[in-house]
Amino acid sequence: MKNKQKGLKPFISLILSTNIPKLALTFGLITSIITTIAGLVVPLLTKNLVDGFSVSSLSVPLIIAIVAAFIVQAVVNGVSTYLLTAVGQKIVARLRENMWVKLIRLPVSYFDKTSSGETVSRVVNDTNIVKDLISEHFPQFVTGIISIIGAVTILLIMDWKMTLVMLLAVPITVAVMIPLGRRMAKISRGLQDQTAVFTGDIQQTLSESRLMKASNAEKNEEAKGLNGIGKLLGFGLKEAKILALIGPLMYMVIMIVIVTIIGYGGMRVANGTMSTGSLVAFLLYLFQIIMPITSFAMFFTQLQKAKGATERIIEILDIPLEKGQDGLDIDVANKPVHVNHVSFAYDEDESVLEDVSFVARPGEMIAFAGPSGGGKTTTFGLLERFYEPTSGEIKIGDTPIKDLSMKSWRSQIGYVSQESAMMAGTIRENLCYGLQNWEKIPDERLWEVAKMAYADQFIKEFSHGLDTEVGERGVKLSGGQRQRIAIARAFLRDPKILMMDEATASLDSQSESVVQQALTRLMEGRTTFVIAHRLSTIIHADNIIFIEKGRVTGSGTHQELTQSHALYRQFAEQQLT
Repeated sequence: MKNKQKGLKPFISLILSTNIPKLALTFGLITSIITTIAGLVVPLLTKNLVDGFSVSSLSVPLIIAIVAAFIVQAVVNGVSTYLLTAVGQKIVARLRENMWVKLIRLPVSYFDKTSSGETVSRVVNDTNIVKDLISEHFPQFVTGIISIIGAVTILLIMDWKMTLVMLLAVPITVAVMIPLGRRMAKISRGLQDQTAVFTGDIQQTLSESRLMKASNAEKNEEAKGLNGIGKLLGFGLKEAKILALIGPLMYMVIMIVIVTIIGYGGMRVANGTMSTGSLVAFLLYLFQIIMPITSFAMFFTQLQKAKGATERIIEILDIPLEKGQDGLDIDVANKPVHVNHVSFAYDEDESVLEDVSFVARPGEMIAFAGPSGGGKTTTFGLLERFYEPTSGEIKIGDTPIKDLSMKSWRSQIGYVSQESAMMAGTIRENLCYGLQNWEKIPDERLWEVAKMAYADQFIKEFSHGLDTEVGERGVKLSGGQRQRIAIARAFLRDPKILMMDEATASLDSQSESVVQQALTRLMEGRTTFVIAHRLSTIIHADNIIFIEKGRVTGSGTHQELTQSHALYRQFAEQQLT
């Protein structure tokens, strides 16, 4: 976040941006005032009861008034607490909505640099801190302020001298709380950052559990996890020390005030300048002041935590959205793709592609070959618009693809990758992933695309068919099965442009044969881009672009490159003979 703001301003601005439910907040505050007024009446009634106390003179109306005040206070307090808590819950729900809507529209470059676990921690843990402040501590703070103002006002009217004695504790309390609050803010920020890192680490470890076990890395991951837990414990203990100081200090100040008031008030009662009922009422009002003050300590502690969480939340909300949320909606069928002098760098000092140019005519198969790390996958990322070129441009027909809306462009592209990414859920949900009104797609159509991808046979063998759960990242399916579902997914979308990152590279020979047939069927009549790790899959390509160290060093058909490009010829001799 540029020019980080300090203090409460960013926190308040963030809360106001969530469109606070004003009606519920207003009623919640009004009922809080009613509750406080009802509570403030009780000590005055008690004073009258004590001063005129005798069995014969028990006033039934006075007792009824005290009971009624208690009942009104209890009922209205319940309504007030619910309304203010509901306001807090709605604010945080909208805050989470804003973060989630923003996150899924951030550019891929953000996710390249930030672990998913850390981002999850921001959405769940940081917003939870804000939720606790608004839902629990803020209502107590509001009612406490009202209660203190009311009680102090009545006490000043009743006996201003004793009230001033009591108020001497305020500056002492403030002097103690401010430095402790600042220290708590620093510790809380560190704790939140460490929680995000720890969440990211354990999420990554658990998501790659097979790699961990295959590599006998349990001991390493155990040490890494215990180290993270130790750091969290360290921050937790530092936080506990601050709370351990706040609690006893507040208790000590309160006890000194109570003892002083009882001693001073007892002397006043003894010399007749104060009635017993007035002393009892004074003590009751004192408790109405003390109880909120003790909760204020927790409120300000939580406020410091929320300020730290707010900084992290605002950092995410301030990141610019992925470009192309709005733009043209164009049918790209039968239009050539022009890549004109495109260069790209992930970082300013690390160029990945330099001056890449080629043309893909409608229906052609364009293949990318070359040494690993040459820039083939990055070229795909630029075509898919995961990244924007540093210089140069990519056009569809005469229109730069950056002028199209992301939705229009990506809806017309079918992408089949090496990994065959899958979401946890059923085969049906994975086939229809991202499609609008996917629940209405008939089973006949799903079986049709499954058959076109040679996936229908193995799906039928599952007892639940299309509703078979595939597990996290599709772990319950084989590599060949995942690939065929990915191809069926592409068939269902009927893309105008097809992109394949060597979709058969990691398959056994039997699966490869079936998947290759499905891919050949899918490629018919479509402009196709292929990343080739094995030249056998691209010898019939219309144009093979050979990329080395980010530069195009040759292009042409298989036969042309075999004759004109020494490194391609070497690749061909190694793989095809």
